[in-house]
Amino acid sequence: MDENKEEVIQKNELSTDEVAEVHNEQKCESVEDLSKQAKWYVLHTFSGYENVAKENLETVVTKFGLQNRVFDIVIPMESVVEEKNGKKKLVERKSMPCYIFIKMIYGDDLWHNLTKRTRGITGFVGPNGRPLALTDEEVRKNKLEKIKVEVDLQVGDKIEVIDGPLEGTIGTVQTVNPENGVATVIVEMFGREAPVDLDYTQMRKIDL
Repeated sequence: MDENKEEVIQKNELSTDEVAEVHNEQKCESVEDLSKQAKWYVLHTFSGYENVAKENLETVVTKFGLQNRVFDIVIPMESVVEEKNGKKKLVERKSMPCYIFIKMIYGDDLWHNLTKRTRGITGFVGPNGRPLALTDEEVRKNKLEKIKVEVDLQVGDKIEVIDGPLEGTIGTVQTVNPENGVATVIVEMFGREAPVDLDYTQMRKIDL
Protein backbone atom coordinates (compact mmCIF):
# COMPACT_ATOMS: atom_id res chain seq x y z
CA MET A 1 0.00 0.00 0.00
CA ASP A 2 1.19 3.50 -0.74
CA GLU A 3 2.79 4.93 2.42
CA ASN A 4 0.92 8.23 2.18
CA LYS A 5 -2.43 6.50 1.74
CA GLU A 6 -1.75 4.24 4.71
CA GLU A 7 -0.90 7.29 6.78
CA VAL A 8 -4.20 8.94 5.82
CA ILE A 9 -6.15 5.77 6.60
CA GLN A 10 -4.55 5.48 10.02
CA LYS A 11 -5.57 9.06 10.75
CA ASN A 12 -9.18 8.28 9.83
CA GLU A 13 -9.41 5.04 11.89
CA LEU A 14 -9.82 4.61 15.62
CA SER A 15 -8.42 1.75 17.66
CA THR A 16 -10.67 -0.15 20.07
CA ASP A 17 -9.33 1.92 23.01
CA GLU A 18 -9.89 5.14 21.09
CA VAL A 19 -13.46 4.08 20.23
CA ALA A 20 -14.12 3.48 23.94
CA GLU A 21 -12.70 6.91 24.69
CA VAL A 22 -14.99 8.48 22.09
CA HIS A 23 -17.99 6.75 23.70
CA ASN A 24 -17.04 8.17 27.11
CA GLU A 25 -16.60 11.66 25.69
CA GLN A 26 -19.96 11.40 23.94
CA LYS A 27 -21.72 11.21 27.31
CA CYS A 28 -20.84 14.86 27.95
CA GLU A 29 -21.00 16.19 24.39
CA SER A 30 -24.06 17.22 22.42
CA VAL A 31 -24.93 15.59 19.10
CA GLU A 32 -24.20 18.93 17.42
CA ASP A 33 -20.69 19.03 18.90
CA LEU A 34 -20.03 15.42 17.90
CA SER A 35 -21.30 16.07 14.38
CA LYS A 36 -18.57 18.68 13.94
CA GLN A 37 -15.97 15.95 14.58
CA ALA A 38 -17.46 13.62 11.97
CA LYS A 39 -16.20 13.20 8.42
CA TRP A 40 -17.87 12.12 5.19
CA TYR A 41 -17.11 8.72 3.65
CA VAL A 42 -18.41 6.80 0.63
CA LEU A 43 -20.03 3.36 0.65
CA HIS A 44 -20.46 1.19 -2.45
CA THR A 45 -23.76 -0.63 -3.00
CA PHE A 46 -25.06 -3.32 -5.33
CA SER A 47 -26.56 -1.88 -8.51
CA GLY A 48 -30.10 -0.63 -7.89
CA TYR A 49 -29.81 -1.19 -4.12
CA GLU A 50 -29.11 2.42 -3.10
CA ASN A 51 -32.51 3.02 -1.43
CA VAL A 52 -32.61 -0.42 0.19
CA ALA A 53 -29.03 -0.02 1.44
CA LYS A 54 -29.84 3.42 2.92
CA GLU A 55 -32.88 2.01 4.76
CA ASN A 56 -30.82 -0.94 6.03
CA LEU A 57 -28.06 1.40 7.21
CA GLU A 58 -30.59 3.47 9.16
CA THR A 59 -31.89 0.25 10.75
CA VAL A 60 -28.36 -0.80 11.75
CA VAL A 61 -27.67 2.63 13.24
CA THR A 62 -30.82 2.40 15.38
CA LYS A 63 -30.34 -1.28 16.32
CA PHE A 64 -26.77 -0.84 17.55
CA GLY A 65 -27.28 2.64 19.06
CA LEU A 66 -24.91 4.42 16.67
CA GLN A 67 -26.81 7.73 16.57
CA ASN A 68 -23.85 9.50 18.21
CA ARG A 69 -21.45 8.08 15.62
CA VAL A 70 -23.46 8.22 12.38
CA PHE A 71 -25.08 11.58 11.65
CA ASP A 72 -26.25 11.55 8.04
CA ILE A 73 -26.74 9.11 5.16
CA VAL A 74 -27.20 10.59 1.68
CA ILE A 75 -27.97 9.14 -1.74
CA PRO A 76 -26.44 11.68 -4.18
CA MET A 77 -29.15 13.16 -6.41
CA GLU A 78 -29.31 15.74 -9.18
CA SER A 79 -32.06 17.61 -11.04
CA VAL A 80 -32.18 17.03 -14.80
CA VAL A 81 -34.51 17.91 -17.64
CA GLU A 82 -36.07 14.87 -19.30
CA GLU A 83 -38.26 14.74 -22.41
CA LYS A 84 -41.01 12.14 -22.71
CA ASN A 85 -43.77 12.02 -25.32
CA GLY A 86 -42.68 15.44 -26.55
CA LYS A 87 -42.99 17.02 -23.09
CA LYS A 88 -40.12 18.23 -20.93
CA LYS A 89 -40.08 18.00 -17.16
CA LEU A 90 -37.65 18.49 -14.31
CA VAL A 91 -36.88 15.24 -12.48
CA GLU A 92 -34.57 14.02 -9.72
CA ARG A 93 -32.22 11.14 -10.44
CA LYS A 94 -29.26 9.48 -8.78
CA SER A 95 -26.11 11.34 -9.79
CA MET A 96 -23.76 8.54 -8.64
CA PRO A 97 -25.49 5.15 -8.96
CA CYS A 98 -24.13 2.47 -6.59
CA TYR A 99 -22.76 5.00 -4.08
CA ILE A 100 -23.97 6.40 -0.75
CA PHE A 101 -22.38 9.17 1.34
CA ILE A 102 -22.24 8.72 5.11
CA LYS A 103 -21.19 11.26 7.74
CA MET A 104 -19.75 9.60 10.84
CA ILE A 105 -17.04 9.32 13.47
CA TYR A 106 -15.29 6.26 12.11
CA GLY A 107 -13.95 3.33 14.11
CA ASP A 108 -13.04 -0.29 13.29
CA ASP A 109 -16.29 -1.49 14.89
CA LEU A 110 -18.28 0.57 12.39
CA TRP A 111 -16.48 -1.07 9.47
CA HIS A 112 -17.94 -4.41 10.58
CA ASN A 113 -21.42 -3.11 11.40
CA LEU A 114 -21.84 -1.05 8.25
CA THR A 115 -20.38 -3.49 5.73
CA LYS A 116 -20.97 -6.98 7.13
CA ARG A 117 -24.33 -6.42 8.79
CA THR A 118 -25.95 -4.23 6.15
CA ARG A 119 -27.64 -5.85 3.16
CA GLY A 120 -26.91 -4.10 -0.12
CA ILE A 121 -23.53 -2.65 0.95
CA THR A 122 -20.42 -4.09 -0.69
CA GLY A 123 -17.86 -2.01 1.22
CA PHE A 124 -16.24 1.37 1.70
CA VAL A 125 -14.60 3.32 -1.11
CA GLY A 126 -10.88 3.61 -0.35
CA PRO A 127 -7.56 1.77 -0.62
CA ASN A 128 -8.09 -1.98 -0.15
CA GLY A 129 -11.72 -1.35 0.76
CA ARG A 130 -10.77 0.65 3.85
CA PRO A 131 -12.59 3.99 4.29
CA LEU A 132 -10.93 7.21 3.23
CA ALA A 133 -12.57 10.46 4.34
CA LEU A 134 -13.60 12.98 1.68
CA THR A 135 -11.62 16.20 1.49
CA ASP A 136 -13.31 19.55 2.21
CA GLU A 137 -13.29 20.27 -1.53
CA GLU A 138 -15.03 16.94 -2.28
CA VAL A 139 -17.63 17.69 0.40
CA ARG A 140 -18.34 21.10 -1.18
CA LYS A 141 -18.38 19.69 -4.71
CA ASN A 142 -20.97 17.07 -3.77
CA LYS A 143 -23.00 19.65 -1.80
CA LEU A 144 -22.99 17.51 1.33
CA GLU A 145 -22.71 20.45 3.70
CA LYS A 146 -24.82 23.57 3.57
CA ILE A 147 -22.74 26.60 2.60
CA LYS A 148 -23.99 29.74 4.32
CA VAL A 149 -24.30 32.57 1.83
CA GLU A 150 -25.34 36.08 2.78
CA VAL A 151 -27.69 37.43 0.11
CA ASP A 152 -29.99 40.42 0.56
CA LEU A 153 -33.06 38.96 -1.12
CA GLN A 154 -36.54 40.42 -0.99
CA VAL A 155 -39.83 39.19 -2.40
CA GLY A 156 -40.13 40.52 -5.95
CA ASP A 157 -36.37 40.66 -6.61
CA LYS A 158 -35.09 39.41 -9.95
CA ILE A 159 -32.43 36.67 -9.89
CA GLU A 160 -30.42 34.65 -12.37
CA VAL A 161 -29.95 30.93 -11.80
CA ILE A 162 -26.20 30.22 -11.88
CA ASP A 163 -26.14 26.50 -11.06
CA GLY A 164 -28.18 23.42 -11.95
CA PRO A 165 -30.36 22.45 -14.92
CA LEU A 166 -32.04 25.89 -15.00
CA GLU A 167 -28.73 27.76 -15.22
CA GLY A 168 -29.13 31.04 -17.11
CA THR A 169 -32.85 31.31 -16.33
CA ILE A 170 -34.20 34.60 -14.98
CA GLY A 171 -36.74 34.38 -12.17
CA THR A 172 -38.69 36.41 -9.61
CA VAL A 173 -38.37 35.74 -5.88
CA GLN A 174 -41.69 34.59 -4.39
CA THR A 175 -40.61 33.70 -0.83
CA VAL A 176 -37.33 33.76 1.12
CA ASN A 177 -36.06 31.54 3.94
CA PRO A 178 -32.81 33.11 5.21
CA GLU A 179 -32.41 30.51 7.98
CA ASN A 180 -32.12 27.66 5.49
CA GLY A 181 -30.62 29.77 2.71
CA VAL A 182 -33.43 28.86 0.31
CA ALA A 183 -35.81 30.94 -1.81
CA THR A 184 -38.85 30.00 -3.87
CA VAL A 185 -38.51 31.57 -7.30
CA ILE A 186 -40.99 31.83 -10.15
CA VAL A 187 -39.31 30.91 -13.42
CA GLU A 188 -40.49 30.20 -16.94
CA MET A 189 -40.06 26.49 -17.46
CA PHE A 190 -41.17 24.60 -20.55
CA GLY A 191 -43.39 27.42 -21.76
CA ARG A 192 -45.13 28.21 -18.47
CA GLU A 193 -44.36 29.80 -15.13
CA ALA A 194 -43.57 27.48 -12.24
CA PRO A 195 -42.22 27.86 -8.68
CA VAL A 196 -38.89 26.19 -7.86
CA ASP A 197 -36.92 26.10 -4.61
CA LEU A 198 -33.32 27.20 -4.99
CA ASP A 199 -30.39 27.48 -2.60
CA TYR A 200 -28.87 30.93 -2.31
CA THR A 201 -25.70 29.38 -3.79
CA GLN A 202 -27.63 28.65 -7.00
CA MET A 203 -28.60 32.24 -7.77
CA ARG A 204 -27.42 35.79 -8.00
CA LYS A 205 -29.46 38.94 -7.59
CA ILE A 206 -29.69 41.10 -10.70
CA ASP A 207 -30.94 44.58 -11.56
CA LEU A 208 -33.08 44.80 -14.68
